Amino acid sequence: MLELDAISAGYGRARILHDLSLQVAPGEILCLLGRNGAGKTTTMKAVMGLLPLMAGAVRVDGQVISTLPAHRVAECGIGYIPQGRRLFTELTVAQNLEIGLMARGTDRRVRDGVLELFPRLRERLDQRAQTLSGGEQQMLATARALCIEPRFLLLDEPTEGLQPSMIEAIREVVLVMRDRGVGILLVEQRVEAVLSVADRVCFIENGRNLETLEAGALRQDPAIVARYLGV
Repeated sequence: MLELDAISAGYGRARILHDLSLQVAPGEILCLLGRNGAGKTTTMKAVMGLLPLMAGAVRVDGQVISTLPAHRVAECGIGYIPQGRRLFTELTVAQNLEIGLMARGTDRRVRDGVLELFPRLRERLDQRAQTLSGGEQQMLATARALCIEPRFLLLDEPTEGLQPSMIEAIREVVLVMRDRGVGILLVEQRVEAVLSVADRVCFIENGRNLETLEAGALRQDPAIVARYLGV
């Protein structure tokens, strides 16, 4: 279980998250929904140790990880695909994947398994990341995170700016990882995309929990989403 226990975090003295709590179970997709500036990306960074907590704790199976440096968080099996991808653009596809393997000491067997999910990347192993299309870069960012064999996977706006075929490819991989028992925390602005994959949805506003609901309830009553997001 990935657990955020009443965490507060921010930038400098500006507090963005206020006692935010949520849990992600293995084999579950929990989506964060909220307006721009609600604190979704800040939540991801706080989990990954990229922002120090002002209060609260992040735990994996009861073990506190929020006191660890960011590279140690990855060693605990937390994969992160940030908004904007953050690839090593001058390096090749193969070299970017190698960095993913190094993060947790996994081997080429893991890489081969990841490439089964992304056959297009196998054809481009010697190609520099900056020459890939936007969709291929998103595939590479996802594949690199999967190279650590994550127990939990954090995805921040993975479909932003992608064409429909690429969106579907990413969606299929997310569902495969859920079926393999990976817990997934997903930030996504496209409501229809959220409802197509989520098991539960957590609404946040101004860095605070509003409500967490089963996705099935939202599919049956779209007015709930409109109430929280104004869409």
